[in-house]
Amino acid sequence: MPDRPAKLSAPSHGVEPLRGRLAHRARVRAALRERFDGAGFIEVDTPILSLEVLPEAHIDPIPVAVDGGDAPLQWLQASPEALMKRLLAEGSGAIYQFARSFRAGERGALHDVEFVLLEWYSPGATLDSTAPLLATICRDVLGTEGLERLSCRDAFRLHAGIDLLAATPADWREAGHRLGVCAPHGTDDDADLWFELLLSEVVGPRLGRGGRPTALELWPARQSAFARLDPDDPRLARRFELFVNGVELANGWEEDTSRTLLAARIDEANRIRVAGGRPPLPVPGRLLAAHGPAMPEGVGAALGFDRLVMLAAGAETLDATRPFGLREA
Repeated sequence: MPDRPAKLSAPSHGVEPLRGRLAHRARVRAALRERFDGAGFIEVDTPILSLEVLPEAHIDPIPVAVDGGDAPLQWLQASPEALMKRLLAEGSGAIYQFARSFRAGERGALHDVEFVLLEWYSPGATLDSTAPLLATICRDVLGTEGLERLSCRDAFRLHAGIDLLAATPADWREAGHRLGVCAPHGTDDDADLWFELLLSEVVGPRLGRGGRPTALELWPARQSAFARLDPDDPRLARRFELFVNGVELANGWEEDTSRTLLAARIDEANRIRVAGGRPPLPVPGRLLAAHGPAMPEGVGAALGFDRLVMLAAGAETLDATRPFGLREA
């Protein structure tokens, strides 16, 4: 694919008549397809509705009663992760897709109940080999140069004045109060909550500034999601999030392929859900069965396509560059 020294042409002032918005989305999608096709990935499609869903602590998938009566619920997928991983275990090799995804209760300038993810899986990849791909995607579409790679620990020290691996509950409270961030009543001893609050309100908004995206890497083990732990320091997980102009654009990790560990993390996610007043989600048996020797090691990542189009257009909301917003569909 030819290099693109400048970002793709975008609608002026962030908002254009319908055809301009449609053309801009199409150009961004075409550039991404060209990049991934040229790197040897195969574009795939997976079902939006599935009998299985991957339980996550703070994401609510949407159930659908397809057949009524006593038939089991199906789920609108919050991401294509579970189904794409089943393809990996069957030997698909490197794959990507533009996936319609759904999450209940997520509405705002940068969120919606329905949105598009560009998700990819690259067997054999690492954080080190994924960093150039992230930099290239941002250069192709946004006209940025290079990529800052910053550890979570260094980012929190720099922007929040706290060592997230050594901090006590009192340290987290002090940092929150100093930075004007408040935890909900009765939760100010929850280090994981403080991590999320400071990341979203203090640290994240300062990342990816000055024309260079930031990959925030090596997350605390308790924030590992489904990432493998760092063999050199098991307090850390081989996970990243990508920020551009303070906006979280993508996240991913080096996958842990252990069936036992996946089951334990699903159990923990359901425990957190129940403790927070959310119902537990069913265990995805077919996804668990796919893990183990047949599941290749590598990197999986998800990029918010609507956010990327928004940033490329210089807009401030998802709806500025989409033909339909949630309340217009």
